[in-house]
Amino acid sequence: MMNPPFDEVDRRIVGATQAGLPLTPRPYHALAERLGLEPEDVMRRLRAMCERGVIRRIGVVPNHYRLGYRANGMTVWDVPDEAVDRLGAQVGALASVSHCYRRPRQGPEWPYNLFAMVHGRTRDDVERETERIAAILGAHNR
Repeated sequence: MMNPPFDEVDRRIVGATQAGLPLTPRPYHALAERLGLEPEDVMRRLRAMCERGVIRRIGVVPNHYRLGYRANGMTVWDVPDEAVDRLGAQVGALASVSHCYRRPRQGPEWPYNLFAMVHGRTRDDVERETERIAAILGAHNR
């Protein structure tokens, strides 16, 4: 099956969303109104672009500083490969974690395969949340 073309309407939708979706209860409807399209068409096209890989994902990217979270730190963990998906899902579900993902190890000098960005109002908050992650990983934390 051939991928549908990336047309001018898709281009307008991508251009209108690059700075973020409208902060309203129905962002796709607001976007559709601004572009002169039907909301269902905007949602269908965005879904299709995600499925084709034109758009990798649609997600929330909060401004942590504006929310009062002034401290943050990227934590890296060496977790057995067979447990990283399950444990990563638990770590990623924490309110203090904005990004949690698996990465390939880079030889013996960088054995880490689980990364989690932790946010807090203070450095102490971040350190407490890091200890919480270590507790979740338990014996799997090498």
